[in-house]
Amino acid sequence: MGIYPADVEQQAATVIAAYRDLGWMITTAESCTGGLIAGALTEIAGSSAVVDRGFVTYTNQAKMELIGVSSATLEAFGAVSKETALQMAQGALIRSDAHVAVAVTGIAGPGGGSADKPVGLVHLALRSRSGHIDHREMRYGDLGRDQVRLATVRTALDMLAGAPQTPA
Repeated sequence: MGIYPADVEQQAATVIAAYRDLGWMITTAESCTGGLIAGALTEIAGSSAVVDRGFVTYTNQAKMELIGVSSATLEAFGAVSKETALQMAQGALIRSDAHVAVAVTGIAGPGGGSADKPVGLVHLALRSRSGHIDHREMRYGDLGRDQVRLATVRTALDMLAGAPQTPA
């Protein structure tokens, strides 16, 4: 048994197998998960054929410097927003050799939430070189930091699993 729950490992194994069969690579851009998505993927033997790289961009400065999120986007919409998540995915795709990028930004808690952006709010975005774009706004609730982060990993893996079925 690995460090992730069995269902997450199974999800990651399914993603790795599907992308390996297509010869596709994945990159991640992670804020609230701090690298857990890349970690789940690399938990699977043979993942080096699929995982290109991961960006952990916890601060706004890191989002701007490493993956090109614009300061205007951060000022207008905030770090936890659809717009920021989409820019994170686009920036990771541009700065990698991957075919697909998944990005996450959210509020895992226990603090940091507000009425507009409560604890448990996470924006996930996926972009592919073929032009496929997916965004999900998840409101997991105040489940506790670990559970919000783990739920985000599950959703990101689900998004990745669906991407190979989209037309190229």
